[in-house]
Amino acid sequence: MIARQAIVNGQQSVVGYELFNRSRTHAEHTAASDVLLVFTALSHAGTEELIGKTLLFVNCTHESLSGGHLELVNPDKVVLEIPPLGHAAMEEVQARLPILAALRERGFRLAFNHQVLQSTYAPWLPLADYIKLDVNVITPEHLAVLVKYANRHSQAQLIAEKIETAQQYEMTAALGIGLFQGYWFARPTVVQAKLLSPAQASVVQLMNLLRSQAKTEAIEEVLKKDAGLAFNLMRLINSASLGLPREITSIRQAVLMLGLKKLFRWAALLLTAARNGGPPPTVGQTAVVRGRLMELLAREIMAPDEADQAFVIGIFSMLDQMLGMPLDAAVGLLQLPEHLSAALLRHDNIFGQLLTLVEACESGDDQGFDQAAQSLPLSSQQINWAHLQALAWADEITQAG
Repeated sequence: MIARQAIVNGQQSVVGYELFNRSRTHAEHTAASDVLLVFTALSHAGTEELIGKTLLFVNCTHESLSGGHLELVNPDKVVLEIPPLGHAAMEEVQARLPILAALRERGFRLAFNHQVLQSTYAPWLPLADYIKLDVNVITPEHLAVLVKYANRHSQAQLIAEKIETAQQYEMTAALGIGLFQGYWFARPTVVQAKLLSPAQASVVQLMNLLRSQAKTEAIEEVLKKDAGLAFNLMRLINSASLGLPREITSIRQAVLMLGLKKLFRWAALLLTAARNGGPPPTVGQTAVVRGRLMELLAREIMAPDEADQAFVIGIFSMLDQMLGMPLDAAVGLLQLPEHLSAALLRHDNIFGQLLTLVEACESGDDQGFDQAAQSLPLSSQQINWAHLQALAWADEITQAG
């Protein structure tokens, strides 16, 4: 569960949202939970239910800042909130400087609290894009001094946070602070972020293949055999957080576009959310069979890249059951091209006809099977053989698990 709280400007227009991991208490806030929060958020970036097109302010630990997960993130819309070091010595502040400078050079914006204005943190101050001033811990007199100092010695935008009354807002605005956050404007709201947990064994297998720089075909095979892996990869690759110029419509495209290094980072992140052992759930296995059957049938009548898209439609046709939400909402999470969405939601076009046929194969509906088969240039022998192959392919997963 992720909570978000708006950060607004003087016209009370939202410029960004700070995210909080509400699945953990403050005491459980760790580098690992930072990583999972960022991963979940970037998979949802660009979707209206989380941050829309605004900035994303993410709390970080210093341990997580040096992690490779940030290589997955398009920095254009991410602000990293950097915590102070407690009773830090100048040497420790200086030691952390290269990491912070490298993140900013990559395009991330950095936010600090008012402690960055202390002399100890002088090396960090030029890196500050935002400085947050907590009106609950800073007196009005001291706040005025800090605002003047920040304006004189940095280029940072100032954010007055914990604003709970009109008087606090008017006082901070009068000092020249331009951004605001607090209950006076908006309380944090909880957003249910939808991710599927893949099998732990599948993630480990994927990481091993990536580490050994295996062929694309072998990597694609592992991704296809776990519905959780396939969903999360397609969700990530088509999110606004990666800033790709076009929509990705197949697992193979996603592998080639992301590259082995980023895929490995992604798999390492996903391992934190993986199921512990056991075979894939029944729904997930059924989805895998559907995907494989769609792919095999499509190969008989379509080009290879279209057969790859058929796999995606088959495996995602059960997203409503896997995510516990209506299918149209689940499909909306993936931001698929219209022709793939139309096949999933309305069984339109040839992909939709294939999906109807595959569903009839599952249900044993002879009349529905005959009608669907007649609409496609496929023989009963081709369909039955493909179904047996798909079932055998999916059985390998259970045996491997």
